[in-house]
Amino acid sequence: MQIGEVAERTGLSLRTIRYYEEVGLVVPNARSQGGFRLYTEPDVDRLQVIKRMKPLGFQLEEVRELLGILDALPSPGDDRGEHLDRLARFHARAEERCGELRAQLRGAEDFAAALRDRLPDGRRPATDG
Repeated sequence: MQIGEVAERTGLSLRTIRYYEEVGLVVPNARSQGGFRLYTEPDVDRLQVIKRMKPLGFQLEEVRELLGILDALPSPGDDRGEHLDRLARFHARAEERCGELRAQLRGAEDFAAALRDRLPDGRRPATDG
């Protein structure tokens, strides 16, 4: 598929996808006769992993490291145990960061509720919840 379809499917901008290509995180499988980048489902999956790591605060080198681990895991080998250990560390860091984000969200929700409580009933916006 071409970059526009990939952008639509992943919610990433064309510029972001090109940047990830430039830094070697995702490389299009081929190019069309017209020179357009052509991506595969595994490329889209890689971009989804990258997209999900960003809000958790993972840096570019960490993204690269995790992608390398994920690429290596399907292959049997002597270093599989090491890859699984590294994956477990990434998992622990992701869980920790999710907890931090939940705490931030609770604080934001408390703040919004405090503001809502200061509004007279007639001035409160309608909510879907």
